[in-house]
Amino acid sequence: MAILTQHITELNPHLSERWGKSPRPTNRHPQPPAQTAIDVNPALREYLSASQKSVSTSSWLSCREVPTSAEILGIDEEEASAQIGTVGSPDYSDHGKGKGKRNEKAEAKAREDDDDDDDNDDNDTEYNDESRYKDLPSNVINGPYHSKEEYLSVHYELLREDAVAPLRDAVERVKADPTMLDNKDTCIYENVHICGFTFSNTGPAARITMSMARAGKKILWAQSKRLVPGTLVALTPAKDIFQNICKVATVAARPLAVLERNPAEIDIFFASPEEIEIDPHVEWVMVEARAGFFESYRHTLVGLQKLMTERFPLSDHLIHLEKAIDAPAYVRSNSFIDLSTIFPTVDNEGGMENVDILHGWPDSPPTSLDRSQLSALRRILTKKLAVVQGPPGTGKTHVSVVALKALLRNMTVEDPPIIITSQTNHALDQLLRHVAEFESQFVRLGGRTLDQDIIKKRTIHEVRKSLPTPKLNGGMRGPAHAKLQSLTKRMIDLLNPLLYQEEPLEVNLLCGLGLLSESQKESLENGASQWVRHGLDHRSDNPMAVWLGDSLVFFDPKYKAVDLGVEFEEVDLEYEQLKELEAETSGVIRDDEDMETLKGKYIFLADRFTARESLGLTKKRVDKALETQDLWKVPESLRGAVYNSLQQRLKKIIQSKYQELSKDYMKAVQELKFGRWEMDFILLSKAKIVGMTTTGLGKYRGLIASLKPRIIVVEEAAETLEGPIMVACMESLEHLVMVGDHQQLRGQCSVGDLASYPYYLDVSMFERLVSNDIPYTTLTRQRRMIPEIRRLLAPIYKKLDDHPSVLERAPVPGMGGINSFFFTHTWNETKDVQRSSCNQKEADMVVNFFDYLVLNGMDVKDITVLTFYNGQRKLILRLLKNHPNMQGKYFKVVTVDSYQGEENGIVLLSLVRSNDHGDIGFLDVHNRVCVALSRAQRGFYLFGNAELLCHTEKLWWKVVKLMAKPRRIGWTLALTCDKHGRKSWIGDPIDWVNHDGGCDLDCGGMLPCAHRCSFKCHPFPCELVKCNYPCERQLDCGHACVEDCFKPCRCLCGEGSGPILQGTDAAVILAPSDPSPERSPNRSELSEAYHTLVDEIEDHDARLEIAAIDEIVRLQRLKIDQQLQHSAIGGLDGSSSPKESAITPKATKIRTISNGNGGIRTTWTEVYRTAAQTRKEEPEEISLLDLDLD
Repeated sequence: MAILTQHITELNPHLSERWGKSPRPTNRHPQPPAQTAIDVNPALREYLSASQKSVSTSSWLSCREVPTSAEILGIDEEEASAQIGTVGSPDYSDHGKGKGKRNEKAEAKAREDDDDDDDNDDNDTEYNDESRYKDLPSNVINGPYHSKEEYLSVHYELLREDAVAPLRDAVERVKADPTMLDNKDTCIYENVHICGFTFSNTGPAARITMSMARAGKKILWAQSKRLVPGTLVALTPAKDIFQNICKVATVAARPLAVLERNPAEIDIFFASPEEIEIDPHVEWVMVEARAGFFESYRHTLVGLQKLMTERFPLSDHLIHLEKAIDAPAYVRSNSFIDLSTIFPTVDNEGGMENVDILHGWPDSPPTSLDRSQLSALRRILTKKLAVVQGPPGTGKTHVSVVALKALLRNMTVEDPPIIITSQTNHALDQLLRHVAEFESQFVRLGGRTLDQDIIKKRTIHEVRKSLPTPKLNGGMRGPAHAKLQSLTKRMIDLLNPLLYQEEPLEVNLLCGLGLLSESQKESLENGASQWVRHGLDHRSDNPMAVWLGDSLVFFDPKYKAVDLGVEFEEVDLEYEQLKELEAETSGVIRDDEDMETLKGKYIFLADRFTARESLGLTKKRVDKALETQDLWKVPESLRGAVYNSLQQRLKKIIQSKYQELSKDYMKAVQELKFGRWEMDFILLSKAKIVGMTTTGLGKYRGLIASLKPRIIVVEEAAETLEGPIMVACMESLEHLVMVGDHQQLRGQCSVGDLASYPYYLDVSMFERLVSNDIPYTTLTRQRRMIPEIRRLLAPIYKKLDDHPSVLERAPVPGMGGINSFFFTHTWNETKDVQRSSCNQKEADMVVNFFDYLVLNGMDVKDITVLTFYNGQRKLILRLLKNHPNMQGKYFKVVTVDSYQGEENGIVLLSLVRSNDHGDIGFLDVHNRVCVALSRAQRGFYLFGNAELLCHTEKLWWKVVKLMAKPRRIGWTLALTCDKHGRKSWIGDPIDWVNHDGGCDLDCGGMLPCAHRCSFKCHPFPCELVKCNYPCERQLDCGHACVEDCFKPCRCLCGEGSGPILQGTDAAVILAPSDPSPERSPNRSELSEAYHTLVDEIEDHDARLEIAAIDEIVRLQRLKIDQQLQHSAIGGLDGSSSPKESAITPKATKIRTISNGNGGIRTTWTEVYRTAAQTRKEEPEEISLLDLDLD
């Protein structure tokens, strides 16, 4: 190494001038006053030392942090090692050759929609080969584990599989079809070249350029999940396509500014120093799996390995399922605490300042907590393992906050901070906002927070900036930083031959490295002095350039302009999910706010020269030519190949030395991280609460462990996979609190099949403990839903009552007291381009009902549209944004999976699924259904195929049965005019066309211009209506206005400037919430179009004959629906004879179902029994006739 660096430095003296003899840090800011030095905490160095110890075993404990190429290629490590031996320095002289060209047939195949349904996932991926499961262990969810090692190893291997499998499958797909284009599972980036390196504090990152040609569409990078920092990718030479070579890397940064270029650029970290590549000439193909996010697994996996070397607290309960749970050790040592902050008394009467919580818990303390909340609070304060289930709206977060207030009140100065963690950044920030109301000394670890007012000020990055840098005795940060600077200089010197050069390789460098002999060097120099290189305007001083002559060529990878059209790729994530991902990925690079760029010294690699080779040359012949001492005797036809061989040998030497230096660099990176943690320890030790996500808990585990926390509170515990909570069990832990609800959303798996038998990876520790009868407390009084909505949860929660506050909620305007309703239909579903289910007519119905509610006075922000499918979410959102009455509004249109913990005044649930093959996809997952049914406060309206749901799923049968009494389900949606009390029935999206938010009566109101309002009855004031009658007012020129009334006056002479009487003008629009004319939705145009249609029909226009017939049919059906205003899906209205049902096609079908003859009833029951038997449950004999409604 020393010889190589010496030769490079001698040939490039400017580098020494640039860097100097030793790096000197610059001080841009004045030094603060001298501080007293603080001794470092030895716990951090002990943690670092233990984590760096090598493991001799070949078990899961020896697995590398980032997957190996063997894992991605699906081969054993010995085979991979043999391959890597040839990969480290391959002969790439024929780089780019052998790559197949895409043909039209391949492109057509890649563009075809996949026939696989997306029932198990809009996000998940599945296996096609069950044999790949043979080495995976089964997860034990019923009963205890036998040992700590079994417990840890099972969860490690399942998590590892979930993290690695999506990329492994993507590589397999590309390997089988090298010319495939991007699809819903895989992204392929071609023409990839290494163009530079950034020497950052988190590692040496390679900058790569790449082509987006296989995407087929433009990428909206700011809203795309593609290549977010932390994503796992695989690279292979373009001529190999994973046949033998695979390089694994993670995305380090994706600067949005350079992603928009052609070629696009990103930064990557190779998985290990041994895999780093440096050659700009090599063309690669890079593959990314759309499913999964490696960063969310990475630190948990490392934490599980570390946990194997530590004492496992609470293992009696968590592993062996011991049901007798004692108090935490610190409570047993002193059970008297101050409860006055949570049980305030008048004039301190009642003695709440010194309560023996183990032996004298107060029977009726002064509090607003209900009985179940008090029971949960007692469990949290008195049990070392406290599990609290909080059904929707029962205030589980409030109970956590009250418990934290009590715990904080009784902390001493010497006590370590309380750790709180949650699955999502949103839930964590929500809890910390409550904490901030009574405790300011908290710190949030991790990445970006969306709370810019309160939480951002308490992020670790902001706290560091607000306080002087502590001075440490013997801290690691300074030495590690100096080591990185020194290594950076050496690595840049090493790469100098690959930087931008005006000439090919220097013969002195090649000779100094032993690639040329002294006599070969002299022959080149002597010969060059006698020759003039042809084809150049000047004489070259470089002997190699003269010797090569015309064989010397420039290397410049060509990126053709790719026409991706005007269409953008479908956005991967909804807004809430995108922000959550941004918050997690911002911490991949640093803890500050900038997640897009990687800071550090950057060098640009060019290696501008290569040589033209003759065809048919063999390696043996080239090697023989290199033995010639007088290189001028080498035939010109061989010189290009000889130069390329020398170039490759040089790169092998540089790459090998660079990889060795990178090992030292990564050790220094680790030392720098722990050196920063030594300083952060001082800040955090003064805090009373430290919060982070469960992903952050794994990432900062060493720092948190050094604080020796004894209390950890886990919010959303049932939504978190078991592994991250296992990592929280540090040796100092005495008290673990888990708050959640296992009957709502579970944790998400990237591989859908890992959530089923026998792996059950999505079963949380919370659910496993509850299912195995570990004692827990359930909250029973809800404060969210009106009783009419809460009753729908009866099949899920047997004991759930209402707080009096929910009885005071105002009814939904325009609905006549019907605050919940299931609009059922049989409109068939379809698939979007990403194979997600959607239903166009149902979406139209939802959007128009949304508009109706807004017209009747509901604020847009008080309405949420929920759906189970991302395709439907995007469809509804697009329709809302394009609706003329909704311009410029922000809508809450979200999937069920991203709405847990949220609520709103009115929720519209689009169920989407409607087909002839009995497939309801996500809708049979009880946890998701539970969330969907429990988000609304005062109005809940479902849109879907109720008949299909009842046929297929028992839970939906029970929900429909509840909604049928009182009647809250039907083929038509009943609207009630708040002005006249008249009802309207909407059974099809077309029915909304002539509905203005009121009823079928003409408005007849007087507009400000003195014309009559042309609308039907509407709930908004007439002053807000644009008048489209002819104006005809006399202008000051003496002529009549020729414009419509709402437009500025104008006459044909052009001289009139306004009406003689100005008092009748008014700036009016339709939308009641926005009085700006330029943003008004012109609903009057719809009214005008309708009246025009009627006039043309009356004129017997032949072209509208069919439309006229359709209008008559529609009006007739409306009349029939008015007669059936209280009917539901046939049979659900309680009718038992043909006389009680109207004679319409739907009613006839309904009458047949409920006529008592048993024909269709038997079919209904048999279908349901089949569905029940597939679930291994005893079928329940239920049919539509069981609904006894009078």
